[in-house]
Amino acid sequence: MAEVMDEIEKRLSDASEACIKSYTAWRKDPKEGKNREDLMEAVHELRKVGARLEIEIAISERDEMAAKPIPIPPHRSSRRGGGNDTGADDNIGNVMDSGNSGGGGGAFGGGGGGGHRGPRRPHHRSGGGGGGGRPQGGQ
Repeated sequence: MAEVMDEIEKRLSDASEACIKSYTAWRKDPKEGKNREDLMEAVHELRKVGARLEIEIAISERDEMAAKPIPIPPHRSSRRGGGNDTGADDNIGNVMDSGNSGGGGGAFGGGGGGGHRGPRRPHHRSGGGGGGGRPQGGQ
């Protein structure tokens, strides 16, 4: 990586020097097309070196971040149900406010709706599935 940084440092130095020279020449005679063209080319080269430097910075940050463990978010690190760390309480925050666990209504609703949504309607699917007009059971 040190050789890459040495290469970038040399390119950055050379491109900066060329840009300053081209800028000085262009400022002396801004109407000269060649001076303007040289300056634009030098600025473009400086942008390319800058982009390469940004890539190296990103790679360095990525390598640095890979060395650190990802911290556990606060909402996951402080369990509300006590010290149970078995993973069984993963849905502890998903219990309905009314004390109902949210189930009991079958696949097409009917159970506790939480109260904040309005009336629950069954999902319409083709084929069987409870709640239809005909009784099930072969009659």
